[in-house]
Amino acid sequence: MGQRHGRRQGFSYGRYLRYTPPVTNLYHLARQPHCQLSQPARRFLFLQGVSTPFFPRLADALAAQGHGVFRINFNMGDLANWGGRASVSFRQKPDELDEFMRSVYERYDITDQILFGDRRAVHRPAIVTAPSYGITTHVFEEGYFRPYWVTLERGGVNRHSGLPKNPEWYREIGPLLPTSGKSSSFDNPFWKRATYDVLYHGAGMLNPIVYPGYRTHAPVTAPVEYGGFLWRQARQSRYQRTDRESLRRVLRSDDPFFFLPLQLNSDSQIRDHSDFDGMKDVLRYVMESFARHAPAQSNLLIKNHPLDIGLINYRKMVDQFSDELGIQRRAVYVDTGALNPILKRTAGVVTVNSTTGVAALEHGSPVITLSDPIYSMPGLTAQHGLDAFWQQPDRPDAYLFKCFRDTVIHTTQLNGGFYSREGIEKVIHNGLPRLISDESALEQLFQIVTP
Repeated sequence: MGQRHGRRQGFSYGRYLRYTPPVTNLYHLARQPHCQLSQPARRFLFLQGVSTPFFPRLADALAAQGHGVFRINFNMGDLANWGGRASVSFRQKPDELDEFMRSVYERYDITDQILFGDRRAVHRPAIVTAPSYGITTHVFEEGYFRPYWVTLERGGVNRHSGLPKNPEWYREIGPLLPTSGKSSSFDNPFWKRATYDVLYHGAGMLNPIVYPGYRTHAPVTAPVEYGGFLWRQARQSRYQRTDRESLRRVLRSDDPFFFLPLQLNSDSQIRDHSDFDGMKDVLRYVMESFARHAPAQSNLLIKNHPLDIGLINYRKMVDQFSDELGIQRRAVYVDTGALNPILKRTAGVVTVNSTTGVAALEHGSPVITLSDPIYSMPGLTAQHGLDAFWQQPDRPDAYLFKCFRDTVIHTTQLNGGFYSREGIEKVIHNGLPRLISDESALEQLFQIVTP
């Protein structure tokens, strides 16, 4: 695109950002990755985000610093959420999106684009096309660490993250970074998140009229999701006592137990970042391996995800697979229960790519992943396959995990959240320097130690 200059429709620009002295010492650079020279104002294109006011408020913060902000609306929820700020709507057929994106890039001289989740169908053409225009893609996602963290990376997240998988790199770069403590907490009521979601999808009732070509990235519609979640919540009281007794029996037994935390069947972590078609396939694969290769005196504890919408009867499924495999008394399913007591006692955690794996590493518990999350590497997770894991669940290297955690938080994590006012304010405050920096914190570390 060459040099960018002049005004474009829909934007107001400031001339320069506040001056910050240049950093010449690389060690100092590693510890303070956001110190930059002043830069000309940028033009940020927003794509789809969460259903809360996070993107509009982030856009206002960028505009207050003199940057241009603009958005593409793909449905009525996007349009209502944006609240009258500068935008254009995409109403064409999905196969015309790539050409549409190119026209927006050129017309508005876009320098950066911001989106939530890198695998949505409306985002994939943008991520592929942006580099040819010199556009930086900033991807927000739920935190790699929980709670009170969110992820911000350039180019992609999860399986498409730029984080290295070389443990020696983390051991070398980790000591140069500040030790990352706990995130500061804030109120994050579930009812507020649910309210934003209902409002967003309520506006979407007009999609067939205003955005007839739009197709959601979610595998089920919002009404089905809401109905399933409410039905599951209503039924949980029926099993709470049974679950408590089952957990107490497993935790107090002298027999070792392995732990399989279920993930959301609709989650992109399963659909787009793993080789499984759904959690049913995961359950069968893990339970078959356990039945054939785990020590005879060991048990397998399976726990449902707290936000599961209840469309799949996992309790019945576990019972069925247990009968088929002859492990009726060794496979224990619970729908509820606290996570930390389980992670402290388990002989090992089996997960596809859940952040529960990170929590297990924090507790020093052995972990094996069935996909390729950012924390899957020698020294942290088992590398010799699931069948062997049951017999040899090696514990993670505590020092390597500290280096890994410090690096990941330093380069990709922001204290805050997407679903409450305080959480959003924290993300914006912590994220603005990263969005306007010429280089990401990770790219700056690569200047010090090549991965």
